[in-house]
Amino acid sequence: MKVATTKAQRKLFFNLRSMKKSLSAMSPAEVNAMARELNVKPEDVVEMETRLGGQDVALEPLSDDEDESFSPIAYLTNAEDEPGLVLQHRQTERNKSEGLSRALESLDARSRRIIEARWLRDEEKDSATLHDLADEFGVSAERIRQIESQAMKKMRGLMAPAMA
Repeated sequence: MKVATTKAQRKLFFNLRSMKKSLSAMSPAEVNAMARELNVKPEDVVEMETRLGGQDVALEPLSDDEDESFSPIAYLTNAEDEPGLVLQHRQTERNKSEGLSRALESLDARSRRIIEARWLRDEEKDSATLHDLADEFGVSAERIRQIESQAMKKMRGLMAPAMA
């Protein structure tokens, strides 16, 4: 940040710096006296004093400490949090979800059950094995794998527009 940008601000900056007696904050009486002497508004004197008292702050930490989350750079906004991108991401997720629902509805009951049991469980440990489903439907595990493969191929074709 520039300390003084206009000619009047530069003049105030140099005069204030030379006239100020100490490093401590100025009292309202000192501010008013200096404003009269320099022929400026008291608000300008207060603003310039604030600028003079400011210190440089590094945006990124200078050391290799693990306290990087406390550096000023950590508080800058993330481009991914931009409202337009957030909305676009939500719309894409909604399209994918609706595409998955439509693709599942297009399957016959047995294929849908196999896909849901194998791939759409909340936790991986809850997913059914080929042998579990083979026992449930009274067919071989290889036949379950073939049904699953055909169902996945059909679903990919139906979901391709939603993924774009």
